[in-house]
Amino acid sequence: MSMQPNIDFTLSTAPQVYDWLRDAILRGELPPGTRLSETEIANQIGVSRQPVREAFIRLTSDGLAEVRPQRGTYIRRISVSAVLSARLIREAVESDLIRMLAEQADDRLLARLDAEIEEQSQAVARNDAETFVRLDDRFHRLLAVAAGQEAVWEVLEGLKSQMNRLRYITARTFDIQKLIGQHAEIVEGLRNHDPALAEQAMRRHLRELLNDLPEISRSRPELFIP
Repeated sequence: MSMQPNIDFTLSTAPQVYDWLRDAILRGELPPGTRLSETEIANQIGVSRQPVREAFIRLTSDGLAEVRPQRGTYIRRISVSAVLSARLIREAVESDLIRMLAEQADDRLLARLDAEIEEQSQAVARNDAETFVRLDDRFHRLLAVAAGQEAVWEVLEGLKSQMNRLRYITARTFDIQKLIGQHAEIVEGLRNHDPALAEQAMRRHLRELLNDLPEISRSRPELFIP
């Protein structure tokens, strides 16, 4: 891997190695089928093999890696069923959250959301898909926190790792300007204190992945579990 992690050796190293590898998998720097070597990674970042082994175990538990008997640990292909399940759960939960928030959205929150959308637009203008995906997550997390449901967002974050892998691919492949427009529609629903409008905009936004998935799976079949 080209990227070197910034390991703080005063803290437990295994979670840091895990976070670094997980991020590389989600962003596609470690594509499906890549073999992971405990020894090589440990030598690269200057740690023993034990924290790397612990990170591999967590990645396997997450469904991001798999152990092939007599061969080693490899990056797992993307599970379409896991993507669809996570998307469905996100839509159900975030549609409820946005309805709750529409009743209580104030000028301070709206200004913050407008600023988030402007930052997203700047990322798109730079053709910086990776930054856009991180900003997209931040936008949705902000909505959950504003609704007083940060813990719910943390649960969602744990469910959507397969979905996040696909989001990075689609952000590099399709016109993501439309996603910013959908974010603006969500904010407009909040600005009008209209729960139905806000929910409709959220559902339309989270269903966009369903439009992109068939084309990606046809053009990049090697990325997906058959």
